Amino acid sequence: MGPQQDVDELFDVKNYFYIGNYQQCINEAQKLRKPSTPEIAIQRDIFTYRSYIAQNKFLVVLDEIHGASPSEIEPLKILAEYLSTKGSKENILAQLNQKIDTTYNETLVLVAGIIFINENNYDGAYRILHSLESLEAMAFIIHVLLKLDRTDLAIKKLKEMQEKDDDATLTQLAQAWVHIATGGDKLQDAYYIYQELVDKYGSTPLLLNGQAVTFIGQGKYEEAEAALQEALDKDSNNPETLVNMVVLERHLEKGPEIANRYLSQLKDANPDHVFIKDLKQKESDFSRICQLYHPSNMTIPV
Repeated sequence: MGPQQDVDELFDVKNYFYIGNYQQCINEAQKLRKPSTPEIAIQRDIFTYRSYIAQNKFLVVLDEIHGASPSEIEPLKILAEYLSTKGSKENILAQLNQKIDTTYNETLVLVAGIIFINENNYDGAYRILHSLESLEAMAFIIHVLLKLDRTDLAIKKLKEMQEKDDDATLTQLAQAWVHIATGGDKLQDAYYIYQELVDKYGSTPLLLNGQAVTFIGQGKYEEAEAALQEALDKDSNNPETLVNMVVLERHLEKGPEIANRYLSQLKDANPDHVFIKDLKQKESDFSRICQLYHPSNMTIPV
């Protein structure tokens, strides 16, 4: 009988982060006061700071990460600055690109991937994430491929994740994403994955939104509304919940007032969300087209 495998001291910390229970992730990290190695201590702190960022508590990260912090942690300050900055982010993007040219660590690659995805720079995200072989990098690559409507390549990458660790929470989540993108009968399979994670770790806005999307795809709008309402009760400003509420209200045909209310809340809480950026671009394109065909711009042949 071979030696027993080492216990992952950060197992609960990681899992609570991946399912979106960020406060519980912080709580579990604080319990780990004496990690066995300095490397595990750094990883603990990384997940702690990422959880604060996910909760929009940027000042904690900006105050605590400084020049003397470990190099693996420093990129999280760039992410906090990027997400907390309103308006132009050119200087932050320049700082990130300079960092990429001079430094290399896993946190920097993940931060760059997240920022590139937020900037709709999917090619850049895809290229840099390929430099890592971690499950999280592979999950991000699947996310990018699905954004690019390359479900075929996402399925191949998912098989790599399954060969690496089929039971990992990240692998299960990535499988649910692929099922949702595939649609049809796979939507119910995706629901079961989310429900299994809920049964195991408790419900979170992330898991409830996943379930809601499977319900919307199957036309089960009342079930979707219940899941999203529970998600709102847990976090009334969660951007994904607000986006899905906007979409769902259109299906429920209750009138535009409620959908517009959720949209206004999203604009107020997260004005730089990709959904808002896309909506603004479509509104601008529509206005431009209207101007082209405005009667004052047309010549009547004589």
